Amino acid sequence: QVQLVESGGGLVQPGGSLGLSCTVSRNMFSINVMGWYRQAPGKERELVAVISSGGSTNYADSVKGRFTISRDNAKKTVYLQMNDLKPEDTAVYYCKVELIGPGFYWGRGTQVAVSS
Repeated sequence: QVQLVESGGGLVQPGGSLGLSCTVSRNMFSINVMGWYRQAPGKERELVAVISSGGSTNYADSVKGRFTISRDNAKKTVYLQMNDLKPEDTAVYYCKVELIGPGFYWGRGTQVAVSS
C-alpha cells in the first residue's frame, strides 16, 4: 500500500503562483512515473504534468511554459510549481504515482482556486 500526502493548494488571484507537493510513504526505488492531474467541476480528470524516474517530463499544452514539475527522490516528494495562474486552472489537483511493476496510487486531492 502506498499513501500520498498532498499539500499546497489554496486561493490565488489570476497571474499569481502556487506550489503543490506530494510526499510518498514508500521507498522511491519502486516508483516509476509521478504526476499531477486535475479535475474541474463537471469535467473529466486530465493530465497536468508527469515526470519519469529518469527525469523526463510531459505537460498538458494548456500549462506549458507556466507549470514546472520536479521530484526529489531523497524526500520522496514530487512538486508542481504553478505560475501565471488563470481562472481555468481552478480544479482539484491529484497526485498520482505509478510503480515500476503493475499498480498505481492516487492522492486525495488538493483544491486550487484562481479568482479575483
